[in-house]
Amino acid sequence: MHLSYCTNVHPAEDLDGVIAQLDTYALPIRRRLDTATLGLGLWLAAPAAAELAASAGSRRRLRRELDARGLEVVTLNGFPYASFQAPVVKHAVYLPDWTSPQRLEYTLNLAAVLTDLMPDSASYGSVSTLPLAWRTPWDAGRAATAHRHLDELARGLERLAATTGRTVRVGFEPEPGCLIENTTQAAELLAGVDTRWLGVCLDLAHLACAWEEPAAALDRLRSAGVPVVKVQVSAALEAEDPSVDVLRSYVEPRFLHQTRSRLGPATDDLDEALDQRLPGPWRIHYHVPLHAAPAAPLTATIPVLREAVRVLVTECEHFDVETYTWNVLPPDQRPADAAGLADGIAAELAFARDLLAAEVVR
Repeated sequence: MHLSYCTNVHPAEDLDGVIAQLDTYALPIRRRLDTATLGLGLWLAAPAAAELAASAGSRRRLRRELDARGLEVVTLNGFPYASFQAPVVKHAVYLPDWTSPQRLEYTLNLAAVLTDLMPDSASYGSVSTLPLAWRTPWDAGRAATAHRHLDELARGLERLAATTGRTVRVGFEPEPGCLIENTTQAAELLAGVDTRWLGVCLDLAHLACAWEEPAAALDRLRSAGVPVVKVQVSAALEAEDPSVDVLRSYVEPRFLHQTRSRLGPATDDLDEALDQRLPGPWRIHYHVPLHAAPAAPLTATIPVLREAVRVLVTECEHFDVETYTWNVLPPDQRPADAAGLADGIAAELAFARDLLAAEVVR
């Protein structure tokens, strides 16, 4: 089992910036956790991925930098293509989607890079990616193009394994508002893909926002023959009473915060839900720190996370903590500096480590 934290919380877009992050954040986090090895779920923007894929020397350089600091990489986040910490991201995070050859090229670049980064002890590497596309526009032509690209992806991963002897699998990550929002849609829309190489990445905040029960969701995927290749350990914001004023403090301009009522109504952002006064309770696509409660009386979907880990711990080897919203939290909960962010991520990892360890012992 591999536990890591996802570096998409940091803004670097090139190789030098990625390496600088290692000393600013990853090494201090490893030291705070007093562990010999720290797992990273690296986010490599498309330009950095292309540079690394084209240069064996650059890959060796990055591997040396990781090894020198006691850092391990078995998974990459290939969902955001670039500029994930830009002032405004919103719908741009879903482009290019799987109708575009750029998305295919980016993902295969990441897979090639990962074969040189992952340790010999890893049975496989994983790359998470978006769930095909945002839900609109979509038609039969776009669907055919996307599935042609998925077939090319599987063939590319098979060739890579034959060449390198390393297996890399890609997980499509259900997300609110996307073509694949839940495990029912994952089972339907990924039917027929080559599951030796392709499966799902289950983000536990997204699972909660879809109001899915973890055990039933896993059974649905098993029945469809769709494997879970990666789990993103995350918690969403929850409001039993959506009329509370404190929800306004979570409205921010960078990311979409899709909001889902248990009764069915839904919006694509939190401010829309507040303006439309959706009936409660709500779950909001806002990744909140695992170890710290949000502003009262709001809660986090930690019970869903705990149940999901319980059923997934024997199903998957890769668990990646992904709280990318640290820098857009309400001001009183936001880290003041790099050291504060490292403290927060270390606390999240400690929470996840203890939870996983307890489930393994059970």
